[in-house]
Amino acid sequence: MKKQQSIGTKLIGTLAIPAIFAAVLFGLSAANGKQLFATSISVNYFVLYAAIVMITTMALSINLNSGRFDFSLGAMAVLSSVLSAKLSYSLLGGGSGSAIVMLLLCVVIGAALGLLSGLLYAALRIPPIITSLGVTLIYEGVTFTVTEGKYINTEVRNASMTAFSGTWIWPALIIVVVLALVWFLFDYTKFGYDYKALQHGQKVSVNTGIREVPNALVCYAICGALMGIVGFLSAVRSSTINGGSLNFGSIGIMFTAFLPMFIGGYIGRFSNDKLGYLIAALCMSLLNTTFAAFSNEISASMQSIINALLLVVFLIYLSNEGLLKTLFHRKKSA
Repeated sequence: MKKQQSIGTKLIGTLAIPAIFAAVLFGLSAANGKQLFATSISVNYFVLYAAIVMITTMALSINLNSGRFDFSLGAMAVLSSVLSAKLSYSLLGGGSGSAIVMLLLCVVIGAALGLLSGLLYAALRIPPIITSLGVTLIYEGVTFTVTEGKYINTEVRNASMTAFSGTWIWPALIIVVVLALVWFLFDYTKFGYDYKALQHGQKVSVNTGIREVPNALVCYAICGALMGIVGFLSAVRSSTINGGSLNFGSIGIMFTAFLPMFIGGYIGRFSNDKLGYLIAALCMSLLNTTFAAFSNEISASMQSIINALLLVVFLIYLSNEGLLKTLFHRKKSA
C-alpha cells in the first residue's frame, strides 16, 4: 500500500529535480555570460529534443517495466523513418503536407515493426533480450539494404520538413497528444489495468484470466509506434537519416532514455510516471541546450561523460535513499 502524501509533498517531490536542474544550468550559464535561449531556433530545438527524449523514454519503460528489455527500439526508429521518408517522397515529391504524411507513415510502420518483434518473442519463447538483439540486427540489415548504407538527405530536406522544424508548436503538440494517449491507454483502459496486473504479479494475473501474450503484443506495437515518431522527429532535427548503422549502431538511440526513465520514475512516485517522463525530458533537453551554449568548452565526449556521471549519481542515490532518509531524520530529531 502506498503512503498517503500531502499536496505539499507531491509538489515538492514533482518539482524538486527540475528546479535543481534549472537553478544549476541557468546559474552556470549566467556566470559565464551565456544565454540558453538566445534565439527562437534554440527554443524550437529545446522543445523538439524534449519530445524525442520523452517519447523514447516512454517506449523504453513500457516493456522494461514488465521485464522485457528491448534493444531494437533504435533500429525501429531508423527503419520506420527510412521507409516512411522514401514512401512519402515517392507519393508527394517533398511537396506540401509531406511531413505530416511521413509522420503518419512512421507511426503505422513503427507499430508494424514493433508488432513483428513481439510476434517473434511470443513464437520463439526465448528471453526477450535475446530476441531483441536478433531483431535489431535484422532491422539494421534491412535499413542498410534499402539505403545502400548511405544517408537519406533529399527525402527529408524539403519545405514541408523545414516548416515543421521552424516552430516549437508542432513538437509541443506531439508531446501533448502522445502524453494524453499513453496516459489514457495505461491508466484508464482495460488493457492498462491488465498491463499493471501482469507487471506486479504475472502468474496470479494469468491464473485470473488475463491473457499475457495479447497484452505483450499490444505493448510491442505501441512501443514501435512511439519509436516511429522518434524516428520522424530525429529526421526533422538533423535533416538527415543515417542508413549505415550496423552491428548494433542504432542502440545508442535507446540509451538516451535511461537517465530520464529513472528520473521520471522517481518523480512518478509523487504524481504520475508519464508526467515524470515529460519533466525528466525537459530537464535533459535543458542540459542539452546548455551543452550547445558551451559547445566550444565542452566536447562531445565530455558531454557523454557528464551524462554517464549523472546517471551513476542518481542510481547511487536511489540505492541508498532509505539510508539517507534515516540519517536525515536522525539529525533532525537530534
